[in-house]
Amino acid sequence: MILGIDHIGLATEDPAGVASFLTALGLYKSDEGTADAYGVSCEFWRYPASDRPAVEVVAPAGARSTLTDHLTRSGPGLYHVAFHVDDVEFELARLRRNGFVAIDQEPCAGARPGMRVAFMYIRKPAGLLIELVEYSTNGQPRDRTA
Repeated sequence: MILGIDHIGLATEDPAGVASFLTALGLYKSDEGTADAYGVSCEFWRYPASDRPAVEVVAPAGARSTLTDHLTRSGPGLYHVAFHVDDVEFELARLRRNGFVAIDQEPCAGARPGMRVAFMYIRKPAGLLIELVEYSTNGQPRDRTA
């Protein structure tokens, strides 16, 4: 089930430059990490009264980053909308049946401990990249055999 919007992703080659604007909006950087499967570094920004990130600043973490072509083609800016889900595999299958194109065939480790993610795309009418985000409580994926 989709539980709500987890965060929006901003693509940039200059995370430090974005930081002053996010700070002016009242957000603070709560944590950061690297999503090795995508070759990106991620900073998670949130409001003081929230336990979830509001904005993820995504930047290439090397020459083989999946973000490099996007930045060349589209420049910096809104990259994706992430949805918090309770079962990422189920939502991947369900959204495929509803016309979404899976970028990831299987979930990958995200940039935060216990975070599993999968990206999907809807071409028309929105041209929107979405991220499905599942969090585990112990840093491990949920046991699906129970």
